Amino acid sequence: MSGWTLGLIIGLVVVVAVVALVTPIILLARGIAGRATQIDRALVQARTNTAPLAALSTTIDHAEKIVAGLARGRARLGG
Repeated sequence: MSGWTLGLIIGLVVVVAVVALVTPIILLARGIAGRATQIDRALVQARTNTAPLAALSTTIDHAEKIVAGLARGRARLGG
């Protein structure tokens, strides 16, 4: 076997090994990309669903003012 033939065989083995190792990585990356899109959609939906919670502190402040007003009214009525 000449040096060229041996070099060609070794080169082909290396190329086949690289392809065999890189192919599963590419397939996994495609799967992750598909799931990332689903996760992004779910996060956008979660943000939409929880946006009203930002106004919760305002609601609590108003409720406290209403309760304080009711307490004052009750106190004036002798209750």
